[in-house]
Parts: sequence; C-alpha cells; structure tokens
Amino acid sequence: MTLRIFAELAILFSWDNNMDQILCSTVHRALLALPILAFPAITSAHSKTEADIGSTVAELPAVTVTADKIERPLENVPASVAVIDGPDLEQSQITSMEQLEGRIPGLSFQPFGQAGLNAPVMRGLTANFSTFSTSTLLLVDGVPVHTAQGFEDTMLDVERIEVLRGPQSTLYGRNAEAGVIAIHSLPMDNTPRTSVSADVGSRNKRAMRFSLSRPLVEDRLYASISGSWLTQDGFITNTHTGAKADDREHRNLKLGFRWSPSTETDLVLRYTHQDYDDGAALWGAPASERAHVASGTDSWNRSKGQSLALDASHAFSNGLNLRSITAWSDFTDDIQQDTDFMPADMTHIRRDHRLNTLSQEFRLDGKLGTADWLAGFYADRSDTDLHNVGRRMMQAEDLRADQQSRTLALFTHWSLPLSDTWNLSAGARVERSKVEIVPQGAMRKSQEWTHLSPKLALQYQFSPEHQWYASASRGIRTGGFNALSAASNYAAFEPEKNWSYETGLKGWALDKRLRYSAAAYFMDIQNMQVMQMPSPGFMYITSAATATSKGVEFDLDYLLSEGWQLKAGLAWNQTNFDHFQDGAANYSGNRNPFAPALTGHMGLRYDAPEGWYTQASVTGTSRVYLDAANQYRRNGYGLVNLVAGYQYDNWEVAAYANNVTDNTYDAVGYQNGFVTVYSPPRELGLRLTWLM
Repeated sequence: MTLRIFAELAILFSWDNNMDQILCSTVHRALLALPILAFPAITSAHSKTEADIGSTVAELPAVTVTADKIERPLENVPASVAVIDGPDLEQSQITSMEQLEGRIPGLSFQPFGQAGLNAPVMRGLTANFSTFSTSTLLLVDGVPVHTAQGFEDTMLDVERIEVLRGPQSTLYGRNAEAGVIAIHSLPMDNTPRTSVSADVGSRNKRAMRFSLSRPLVEDRLYASISGSWLTQDGFITNTHTGAKADDREHRNLKLGFRWSPSTETDLVLRYTHQDYDDGAALWGAPASERAHVASGTDSWNRSKGQSLALDASHAFSNGLNLRSITAWSDFTDDIQQDTDFMPADMTHIRRDHRLNTLSQEFRLDGKLGTADWLAGFYADRSDTDLHNVGRRMMQAEDLRADQQSRTLALFTHWSLPLSDTWNLSAGARVERSKVEIVPQGAMRKSQEWTHLSPKLALQYQFSPEHQWYASASRGIRTGGFNALSAASNYAAFEPEKNWSYETGLKGWALDKRLRYSAAAYFMDIQNMQVMQMPSPGFMYITSAATATSKGVEFDLDYLLSEGWQLKAGLAWNQTNFDHFQDGAANYSGNRNPFAPALTGHMGLRYDAPEGWYTQASVTGTSRVYLDAANQYRRNGYGLVNLVAGYQYDNWEVAAYANNVTDNTYDAVGYQNGFVTVYSPPRELGLRLTWLM
C-alpha cells in the first residue's frame, strides 16, 4: 500500500497542467492515506498486551529547544516551532537552505538561482535582497545573518535546526519579524567523532564532506573541524559558446574550539568559511527554448563569506547564568550576470558588494520565586560597501555607495506559572536603529527609528501531554534606503511592522509515539516593503502597502510500528494587500509576491534490524506570484525524493534520487517579465560514508 501511494504521487507530480490543483489533490490523498498507513500499526498494537507493545514499539525521543533562549522541551514552548535533527538532515541529503522549502511548512524562498543568496519567506512575509535586510533571521551558532547575501549553510556537523514561525522580535530583534531559523552544531565534548563521505551523481557531480571532533584535554579543551567540497556540471546550454553556462563549485570549512576552565565556565570559539566559484545564475530569457541561452557576456558568481563567533557562559553559585555572544561576519557578493542572453552585450548586471557586521549580546537569566526570567543587551554595527557596474539599454552605469547601520537594544522575557496548569509568558524589547547612506556624487542621508516589540503568551496544560496556547506579539523590520537605485534619488523606505495573534495546540499521543502541533494566526501588517522593477537593473523598494496575513500550520511525527516512522507537515497562508497604490497602479487585493498559499511535506521511513533503511518523501509548494500586479508567476510543484541505504559496522552506503519525476517549476517572468529562473532537473547519486 505504501509503495502504491508514492507511485501515485510520482505519476501525479509528473503532470504540469495545473500545479495548484495537483498539490491540493496530493495533500488530500496524503491525508486520506494516513489512516491506511497507520491502521496496521494501530490494530497490531491493540492485539498485543501492554508489555508486548513496550518491548516492540519505542517512544519518540524528547526534543529540547532554545526558542526563548532558555532550554525547554519542545511541547512546552508557546509558539509554532519545527525541528529537524542532524541525522535526518544527513540521510535526507539536505545540504543547503533552499532544500528546507516545504520540509519546514510555512517556509519558502524567493526563486533567484544564485548560490549563497537566499531571501526567505515565512508566513507570507519576505524581503528583497536589495533591502539588505531579511524578514526571517538566520542564526548559525549564535552568528546572526541579517541579509539575503550569505543566507546559507551547508549543514555540516549539525545537531539540530530550530525554526520559529511567527514574530520573534522581542528576543531576536528587527530581522526576526516573521521568524527565526537557528542552526546548532554538534557540541564539542569528551566523545570523539569522525565521519568522511563521498558523493557521485548526475551531471558529473562529485562531492566530499568530513567532520572530526576530539577532546584535546579531557574535560577541559576540545576541537573540531569539518568541511565540504562540491563540483557539478551545469544544465543550461550556452549555444553561443557551446558550453554549459551554470557549472558549480563550492567549498566550505568550519573550525571550533571549546575551553572549559571550570564546571561553571565555558568558552566556545567557532569560525566558518564559504567560497563559491560558479558560472551563471539559473537565468534565461522567457521567450527562448528552456535551459538555453546565447550569452556572449561572461556570467559568474565568485562570492565568499566568513564568520567568527565567541560564545562565553558562566553559571554563578546563586543560580544566575551569564551569556555573552560576540560575532563577526563578512560576505562579498561578487557576481556578473548577462541579462539579454544574446551574443551582443546589450544589458548585464555586475555587483561587487562587501557586507561586514559586528554584533554583541549579553544576557543574564535566573529564577525569581517560581518565575524564569531573562534580560539582555544587544548591539551591532554593519558596514556595506556597494558597487554596481552594468549596462542597461546600451548605457553603462557605475554606482557606488557606502551604507552603515547601527543598532542598540534592551530586552527581557519572563515565564511565570500562574497555577499547576496555567502559565504566563511576557517580554519586551526596546531597539534603536540608525541607517546612513553616502552615495558617490550625492548627499549623505540618514534615518533613525525606535521600536518597541512586546510579546504576551498564555499557556494551558489541560492534560499531562497536551497544551493550548495563545499569544500576541509585534514584529519589526527596520527601514532603509534604495541603495541600488540612483534613479530614485536613494529614497528612504519606512520600517515594516506587524501585530500577530496566534493560537495553537501541541503535545503527545499514543504512548508518546505521536507528536503533533497545530497553530492558527492572523497578522496585521503596516508599511509593507515591496520591491518594484520597471526595467532590468532598475529596482526600488516602496513601503506604501498595508496587508493582512492569515494561516494555519500542522506538524506530525508518528512512530507507526517498529522500524516505521511517518513525518508530515502542512501550512496554508493567505497574504493580500489591503491597500497598495504605487503611482497610477493600484494593487489592492492582490497577493504578496513570493508568498505561496500552501507548503508541506510527507515522508515515510523504514529502518530494518539488519541495518538497511529506505525513505520516501514528497515536498510541495503552491504557485507564487513574482510581482505586485500578479501578472507573472512560478507554478506550484511537488518533488518526490527517495533514499535507500545500508549500514554495516562503521560504513554506510546510500543511493538517492531527488525530484524523481523530473518536475519543472520555473519562475517565468522574474524581474517584471524579463527573466526566467530555471528549476534544477532530477538528480541521482550514490554516497559512501565512514563513521567512527
């Protein structure tokens, strides 16, 4: 029955007539299939004694998260939180942020086609890369990534990913307007770890990954190193040169040191480096043959990034805990891209941007009676050197500007038990932001804003394993300047703000073999920042829109029976402009660009006692509009991914197939109809891993 269901899904997703209907039909079939899949396990359990059940069916492991910067069980957090652990990432072949689309319901990314640049979309809120600010914050071991440039991680040596959906500005600041993606590396401790893996796959793919962690002095000093390298041929043919236009080569490195001079004090130093040496972005002309260009202008991506973070903590004898996180990051967005896709150099874009951020957070937490409390201070400084060189309509342009931002914030968060079953959480953040731009040949401009971001949540534990919560919170994304638009006279745009109201249920069932969560939310958005692009290379941000976002999210993790596990999730969102007039154009009532109505996944896995395993999953996203007029769009899609492997002693071999049905989901009409962003084709691969 299971194989038949996934076979039907594969056939279904190979159709391309109306992908939104296909996705809805798939979700409907998946929901209908859940009782069928679960039925053998449930009936089998009913036919056994409780002792037999305990000996054959395990429990789901407990999950601890740090969503409110204090460790808590996942089910005790009054928010919508999704978690993926490291082994799941590895065996699902997830090695980039973009692969989280659909796998985390409610999370997607703007189609762009350039490695190392990802603009996240959460609960219908997004931010264009030209704002140099994101609506969803990325934290990698405490290092904040505030921009789409460098919004990437190769998932090396990861313990877990926590995705907090909904505004988190109270604890995390202005870039957490829609949520937070927090990546936590495996801890360095007395347990030595070694892993080496090699991949071969479609389009001459070759890849290696390694990880090594060792105690240098037991209980005192530890070190880790991990890295990856990938090279792969492109799939876009350049008929002018006869070569592939979009070859890929990526290199990544992570270093870690940990020193514990005493049981109360801990210091962790981490360094990361990422390097891209790619051909063109996955772009082409909408009117041309698919995956074919005739570019006579070189296109490439030579971006680089690095970060350094010191995480220091100390536990005082009176129960207070002090934490300090100092982080520095640097990213060079170095690309050139042909945009006419013809032999003659009529239009192209060239970016050479340097983004540098230094941040510092201090926080103190403890207990006051029965209440848990936390208070902290945060400051950051970002310096961005911008250099745009390009050609538009046979006119050369050379734009230079320096942009700086400064942030200071104070925040606090309290969790107070009102009774054995009721709990109140409350917090607030006061943040002061200043943005300044100095364009070459133009006057200096600056803007300052002060934000208050409160949050209030009420929890009710109506049974030992089930919880209800309701919350109200304010999300903020700071304003800025149209730094890439001299034609707009580097006009400022205002901060985007929203009030979010959320309620949800979460808990355990079936003797802790099933973990579930469900959330519903409503968001009222003011000064919505929307990107407009009347011609290639000319873009500007306007903050003249108001909008409403509403939706629901479901997550399910279910141990069906011994060896069988089902994971599923679904999110529905509707984000529409309540009012949006830009010049003579009226976009009121239209959908927010890049915000899908549906995202979700369903995966079934079997682990055999003999050491082999198999996994089948489907991830899907409904259509997204690419512009405020809702004229251009990317159709909805569903991807069927398969993995099968065998573990023997310290060795593991796995075969995988991503996008089994070779589905296409191009963004036709990106940049106001001038560009198509191509979706990658099916990929088959074999992976060999040595673990110790």
